[in-house]
Amino acid sequence: MNNIQLIVNDPYLEPFEEKISQRIANFNKKNAEISGKKSLNDFSNAHLFFGLIKTAKGWIYRDRLPNATEVYLTGDFTEWKIDEKFKLNNEGNGIFLLELPQNALKHGDLYKLLVKWQGGEGERVPAYAKRVIQDDNTKIFSAQVWNPSEKYKFQHKAPEKLDSVLVYEAHIGMSSEEGKVSTFQEFRKNVLPHVVKSGYNVLQLMAIQEHPYYGSFGYHVSSFFAVSSRFGTPEDLKQLIDEAHEKGLMVIMDLVHSHAVRNENEGLSKYDGTEYQYFHEGTRGLHPAWDSRCFNYGNDEVLHFLLSNCKFWLEEYNFDGFRFDGVTSMLYLNHGLETDFVSYDQYFNDNQDEDAATYLMLANKLIHDIKPHAIVIAEEMSGMPGTATPIEEGGYGFDYRLAMGVPDFWIKLIKEFKDEQWIVGDIFYQLTNKRNDEKVISYAESHDQALVGDKTIIMRLANSDIYYHMKIDNMSIKVERAVALHKIIRLLTIVTAGDGYLNFMGNEFAHPEWIDFPREGNGWAYNYARRQWSLYKNKLLAYHFLGEFDKQMIKLTKKHEILSSKKPFAIVQHTSDQVLIFKRADLLFVFNLNPTQSFEGYGFQIDKGKYKIIFSSDNKKFLGYNRLDEKLTYETQEIDGKNYLQLYIPNRCGFVMKRLKR
Repeated sequence: MNNIQLIVNDPYLEPFEEKISQRIANFNKKNAEISGKKSLNDFSNAHLFFGLIKTAKGWIYRDRLPNATEVYLTGDFTEWKIDEKFKLNNEGNGIFLLELPQNALKHGDLYKLLVKWQGGEGERVPAYAKRVIQDDNTKIFSAQVWNPSEKYKFQHKAPEKLDSVLVYEAHIGMSSEEGKVSTFQEFRKNVLPHVVKSGYNVLQLMAIQEHPYYGSFGYHVSSFFAVSSRFGTPEDLKQLIDEAHEKGLMVIMDLVHSHAVRNENEGLSKYDGTEYQYFHEGTRGLHPAWDSRCFNYGNDEVLHFLLSNCKFWLEEYNFDGFRFDGVTSMLYLNHGLETDFVSYDQYFNDNQDEDAATYLMLANKLIHDIKPHAIVIAEEMSGMPGTATPIEEGGYGFDYRLAMGVPDFWIKLIKEFKDEQWIVGDIFYQLTNKRNDEKVISYAESHDQALVGDKTIIMRLANSDIYYHMKIDNMSIKVERAVALHKIIRLLTIVTAGDGYLNFMGNEFAHPEWIDFPREGNGWAYNYARRQWSLYKNKLLAYHFLGEFDKQMIKLTKKHEILSSKKPFAIVQHTSDQVLIFKRADLLFVFNLNPTQSFEGYGFQIDKGKYKIIFSSDNKKFLGYNRLDEKLTYETQEIDGKNYLQLYIPNRCGFVMKRLKR
């Protein structure tokens, strides 16, 4: 009998036992290899050894540049000229070292490396730089000596482990209503209170690692250990995280270890003059879709760098975990491009990057060794079995997988089918379909669905009417439909979610426009790289009521522990009526997606008792029509020995009922 729990959970994996066993063996071998010399935790301390470090005696700069012949530290302190006093000594094994007295550098000094190799040279921003800034005029990036007189001290502990997660995905830079790059301080003062009041318990911060191009959304990272200086100082970020902890939020960050920016002056590309120090050589080292460099996860130096990066963000900034970006791209040699994953054969063949799999397992082990209650989410779209299964059960060790098929399903439904063609049984299946041994985070839309080239749900439903008919006294038929379906889609998504739910900043109140960062194509404008909070605050607009619906929906989910309860159990899936009724967490969920027909005395079999409506999308306070009497008590009737409940179910409506205690 197979002793790999992953296969026990899913017997269809038995033909691939050899591949799964090999993946586990690769991890065990590398973990043992590392642990034979030092613990995995100690192995992940490169950031305490490399880079610029302040000591009691002065300063030490240390770096690994195996192909370099000469290395110099240049900066404000050398007037950006070569100075032999700032030449690094070659210590052997590719290690270069420079020791300096305390007065050689001061807080705020800018610096870089000048690296020479056989046949060439180039300026480099140090790989382990903890602070990197961009010159406003030249747009050139430099490292900065960061040694403030007052170091930030964390005052608050993170919340205890969460049974289910409600993630608020946010981008600091575009969080202001003004057309500008916003800051950590502004977010802390203006947006954080909104997140707390909205009821979310996890704050996910995007674009934290330094990146040269603002419009990359932070996914073309250049300096992996540096907080993007666009948003403020390291102390500003620490204060934001500390205050979020005080208010009961866990804070995770988007961690980009799937690729790196191609830039050489700012990034890791050809850091010592070679392609292969951090990345694969040749075409394998270039991502064909993202115009970026691909890490060589089989290189111990890369493992040293990336694992240390995980530890750094957990300990230096007190993050509570990560959303790993681009996991699909890491797992497959073809990055999962142009592949429809429709059978298990496509998960277990010669297209897997086994080194990347080993790295991800090591990273998850390390993260949970450091913070047992950390939240680690995989952005993985192929459905690779075991992604969010514990390592000891044969999986990769992520806590959650993003249910990336859910928003795609909603988009397809809205785009390709008329309302009367929406099949409730198919909707229920798509929303609840997940592996039993994994936790998933569902969402109707994230930042991906809000980017230019795509549309948010409200834009798809209302189109140009969002500009003219969102006033509650001037709503068009199209907007009325959009408002009703926006509520239903989000309520359906969260109450059927596997174990978590995610929302992107502003989408909770149906932010009306897409995201478009300043770029050459739009005249470097910030018009769409912002969030219009005033729309939510204006009680004369539909946005306010959609935001209030979201707030109460989150409150309902938390109060009744819906996400941590068992999977939903369908009672009614009536195709022609378009009525869907199911049970979960001792609650009854009733949806009528029919665009025109309401039903009087709609009967179905249910547990005996009295039932009361506790939440309804048709409530007037959510721009509904108050067609349901929420004060009424509904009692089952016995027919032929079975108990039936009869309800009035209005069209385009979703409501939640609770059975009253006897």
